[in-house]
Amino acid sequence: MASKKSRKVISVEIKREIIRRSECGVKQCDLVKEFGLSKTTICTILTNKDAIKSAKIAKGVSKLFHEKHRSSIHEEMERLLAIWIKDRQVKGDVTTQDIICHKAKRIYEDLKKNVPGSSSNQANEEEFKASRGWFFRFKKRCGIHSVTMHGEAGSADKKEAEKFSINFQKCIKDEGYCPQQVFNADETGLFWKRMPSRTFITKEEKKLPGHKAMKDRLTLMFSSNASGDLKIKPLLVYHSENPRIFKKNNVIKSKLPVHWKSNQKAWVTQVIFNEWILEIFAPAVKKFLLEKELPLKALLILDNAPAHPKDLEEILQENYPFIKVQYLPPNTTSIIQPMDQQVIANFKKLYTRALFNKVFEECEFGGDNMTVRKFWKEKFDVLMAIRLIQKAWEEVSQRTLSSAWKMLVPSWTQEEAVVDDTEVVKDIITVAQRLELEVEEEDVEELIEEHEEELTTEELQALLVQQQDNAQREASSDDEEQQSNNQPIPSADIKNILVKWKAVQEFTNAHYPDSAEANRINDLYSDTLVRYFRQMLEKRGKQTTLDRFFMKPSAKKQKMDEDVQDLVDST
Repeated sequence: MASKKSRKVISVEIKREIIRRSECGVKQCDLVKEFGLSKTTICTILTNKDAIKSAKIAKGVSKLFHEKHRSSIHEEMERLLAIWIKDRQVKGDVTTQDIICHKAKRIYEDLKKNVPGSSSNQANEEEFKASRGWFFRFKKRCGIHSVTMHGEAGSADKKEAEKFSINFQKCIKDEGYCPQQVFNADETGLFWKRMPSRTFITKEEKKLPGHKAMKDRLTLMFSSNASGDLKIKPLLVYHSENPRIFKKNNVIKSKLPVHWKSNQKAWVTQVIFNEWILEIFAPAVKKFLLEKELPLKALLILDNAPAHPKDLEEILQENYPFIKVQYLPPNTTSIIQPMDQQVIANFKKLYTRALFNKVFEECEFGGDNMTVRKFWKEKFDVLMAIRLIQKAWEEVSQRTLSSAWKMLVPSWTQEEAVVDDTEVVKDIITVAQRLELEVEEEDVEELIEEHEEELTTEELQALLVQQQDNAQREASSDDEEQQSNNQPIPSADIKNILVKWKAVQEFTNAHYPDSAEANRINDLYSDTLVRYFRQMLEKRGKQTTLDRFFMKPSAKKQKMDEDVQDLVDST
């Protein structure tokens, strides 16, 4: 019996390219020769072009397996799952096959509940099992590499934490560091416009289509020394580079009490982290040590989050060689990371208190019959949130910052190393009652925990919509800014740099010894710098120039073919 001919799987991108070429006037016979496919295959692709063009797939997906059998719920689930995995990677959380499969099933079930009539069709619809086969196909489609294949995410490693603490204390003694010379930095998420779940504001917000809480998320990076007498200007990463309130108030971002940066997901990337280190952290440390007449030497403690580069000492070498860096062992941050020892939790309670006091102040003395609802809807914006962040960070006490090092260097903590937030919580409840809001101590604790909890399906959907909206808005504002400066970047230069970036990616993926690390860094770079230029080029591709408008039909067609091919080759 003759062996069966293996079925060739054609990637979605190739199918879309065939469709694009056909729509530009390329004949089917020429497509057969160009792509090395049969005429029947080309005809089938063109017949199903509407479905192929409209297919919404997760970023990085190159193939659609069993396309006829994959429902829209499957596609939506995988897009949201890809966002969730990237969020965990940015936070430095361990992600295993079991964890991914479990989350996939939860997202799938949540999506099914929201589909009209899904309950009546459940009997006829095949159940999603998140099988081993699905997992490996999903990995291939989404280009996921850095996933632990077996076992469960490791809990806090106490033995490693104790070992590091002993070695760290020896290092401090041998190198002669004092508490004023030793620093820690750590990032955290903040839902700056979120209130306890039982307040009517939160209840009303959750009834809105899409539930906008995810759009109110930003990331903060805090840092201080072990003595608590130097607080570094915080890094703040938001999803918008120029919010409307900034334009309305002519805000100069360099004069804000935070180092303002932005990207689509409001996450700290290596590029953003390096900039903060070189422009904010290092100069502040140098100035402080000189003013205190201390030896020009410093030590920075970091966890292993992807945004923290392993070659940070090399980056600092040119201008700040006196700063050394040590990294905490994996799965030990909850035990010995200083900023995680009540500092960040204390900040969030202080922020909540400042927020409630601001609401009360506006409602009591703001005039115009100001109510909580009106304030929340019309007056509370990210600029006001920045002022509250500044106030809360200033109120974090030196004792709180110093006591955070009790697990790493117990000798540096002279008094009882316990942070008591009781009075702060009582203040929040008192002001809430005066505002006639339903808040108790448990609600405040729950709110603080919500800032760090896992993203829900609802929040992932909102984040996906936000990413799409921001990409469109940022692309438009970028072009407007270029035009206002009268210095547009030539499209040829953009295409050239994209081609070079593709070559860099291929080279590093092929030769860098840690393929997972190479893929992660390439993804971070692609999501920030490269995305900016690719969107600019794509937007220009959609605009009809006057030259093309006045071209003869044959010349116009030829020009379209050349432009499409150039765009495809470059991206």
